[in-house]
Amino acid sequence: MISQPLSATMFLLLAAAPARAAPEQAVQSTILVKSTTAWNGKAYERYGDGHPEMTVARVTIPPHTSLPWHSHPMPSVGYILSGHIIVEDRATGRRKLFKAGQAIPEQVGAAHRGLTDDEPVVIIVTYAGTSGQPLSAPAGP
Repeated sequence: MISQPLSATMFLLLAAAPARAAPEQAVQSTILVKSTTAWNGKAYERYGDGHPEMTVARVTIPPHTSLPWHSHPMPSVGYILSGHIIVEDRATGRRKLFKAGQAIPEQVGAAHRGLTDDEPVVIIVTYAGTSGQPLSAPAGP
């Protein structure tokens, strides 16, 4: 059994010991995409008119999905969290594969679609639009 004066001494010694600080960690920032063109090389022509509105969406696309042809009226960028997706340009038939950890500078005003295979894909998409503007529009059959 520890005597009262000894336990009080141990407490004082422990309390007086310097606390170990966690190693300092610096904030890190990595630009994932900075582009004046969409993934297919077409230049962004202008930004929208009206009151700016930013939208960030988490999109999960199931396996074996062909999204309908659609277009976006504003600049947007998708970041692939998991899975992979093939993006296809309707006018040219050009396709490009994007994998987890990559960013997609989306096309503006051009019909395109996404295709998945055996696994779902999860994408965080940031849309830089204006108030009341739809995020996408169907491009027909």
